[in-house]
Amino acid sequence: MIKIALAQLNYHIGNFEQNTAKIIENITKAKQQGADLVVFSELSVCGYPSGDFLEFSDYINKCEEALEHILPHCDTVAAIIGAPHRNYSGKGKPLFNAAFFIENQKVKHIYHKGLLPNYDIFDEYRYFEPATSFRITEFKGMRLAINICEDLWNLHDNPLYTGNPMEELAAQGAELIINIAASPFSWDHRGQRESMLTQNARKYGLPLFYVNQVGAQTEVIFDGGSMAINPKGEITGELKYFEEDFRIMTIDDVIKQKGRTPREGEDANRKIEVIYQALILGIKDYFGKIGFKQAILGLSGGIDSAVTMALAADALGAQNVLGVLMPSAYSSDHSVTDAQQLAENLGCPSYNIPIKSTTDIFEAQLKPWFEGLPFNVAEENIQARTRAVYLMALSNKFGQVLLNTSNKSEAAVGYGTLYGDMCGGLSVLGDVYKTDVFRLARYINRHQERIPVNSIAKPPSAELRPDQKDSDSLPEYDILDPILYNYIELRKSPREIYELGFNKELVDRVLKMVNFCEYKRYQTPPVLRVSPKAFGMGRKMPIVARYLG
Repeated sequence: MIKIALAQLNYHIGNFEQNTAKIIENITKAKQQGADLVVFSELSVCGYPSGDFLEFSDYINKCEEALEHILPHCDTVAAIIGAPHRNYSGKGKPLFNAAFFIENQKVKHIYHKGLLPNYDIFDEYRYFEPATSFRITEFKGMRLAINICEDLWNLHDNPLYTGNPMEELAAQGAELIINIAASPFSWDHRGQRESMLTQNARKYGLPLFYVNQVGAQTEVIFDGGSMAINPKGEITGELKYFEEDFRIMTIDDVIKQKGRTPREGEDANRKIEVIYQALILGIKDYFGKIGFKQAILGLSGGIDSAVTMALAADALGAQNVLGVLMPSAYSSDHSVTDAQQLAENLGCPSYNIPIKSTTDIFEAQLKPWFEGLPFNVAEENIQARTRAVYLMALSNKFGQVLLNTSNKSEAAVGYGTLYGDMCGGLSVLGDVYKTDVFRLARYINRHQERIPVNSIAKPPSAELRPDQKDSDSLPEYDILDPILYNYIELRKSPREIYELGFNKELVDRVLKMVNFCEYKRYQTPPVLRVSPKAFGMGRKMPIVARYLG
């Protein structure tokens, strides 16, 4: 009766001392609790994704040194640990993405990943050589099919790949599947992941143990959810989501126990709950892993800044989030009082710095050049950029990180000011459409009114000119957001979107705005990724293209 420990940990890229200490601590825990084998996630020694650090020979040396430091601790317990492995063949990429099987203080087997994802946020072909052959690992009289993340994703002849590692391992008489992963979060991915894993267990008639990492690495968030699955494809053991966790399960129990079937998807309420959890983790780890403790943001009295502040307060502690009200000549009285009420409800400190006198100076200085020209976006943007100057001055003086409050709908169509409200060290809502921002606000208020109801109920406005509303420049968000989702996430053509019933002229206008404003998004802060296609490292678009122009 083999006991397997699943160690679901939050790693820090390049922090070898901390990562190694965590691994050893969990090896020790596994030994103390009588486990035979402890399993860690993909590239756990160095953290995932390490990016171009993998091109530094010294970085790989440190990975090897970490493994050497871990080996002596694997005396009475075996371990599977993810780390890069040098390619000594002299052909192909210099590294393999590998799983090291350690037993009796020695590396007994090294498994190389065969299917290397090269889509969305993944860029593994840049660094790793794909394996072309695979073999099982013998342990305590059992044949283990150890593999890495994507190696199980060719279940139905995925056109991205020509090989199927699991087919080869099954042909060698595998009796147990162990998959170590770095599978990132998106709000729709949990059901897909569960379906893929359970179908593998059912297809091969084998129990399956799966270990994912947890934690945020800049914009990419990992949600954990490690699990054990019986040969019928039922989930019989599940670790926590968005938290570190550790659990020991026996193979016999996993095989015998009845479990649940995979989720088919997230309903609307569950979608918002997991987005909230992901954003909290994303903020917390961005600050914690860089070493910052405090945040600052501009408060407008609107819903975006309110939701951003509430999330930051939940992640960092209310006392560590400073809100700055910067009313202009066009700010309504209720916007100021709503912002003040928000800070009071959350328990966050706040400043009030009116900007009218400052913008008046700018306009006076520019008057010789603007003389005779009508008030337009130039004067509007002076207000936004004045606010950014105040926020960055405070940020520099007190060592706070400026949080960007723009949502995905605005970012998509360029409804924001470069070097103004698009400034920041981290974009919290940049992958959340406006309609979901409203849902997040209601979720945050589920127990009590934390975000003032007026901030949720009033029509959205940048308040950069008299009586301005977002709908003066944009379609209503309940129309805009589905168009954006179909184009950005689903990559549908204009014609396909027309066929869904949307007005042709409106669709053309929206998609042209999306493509034209790529130059703006290129200059914005990292965006916490919660959707299947976020702006950032997973969406690579040319700036000077003419598509749909």
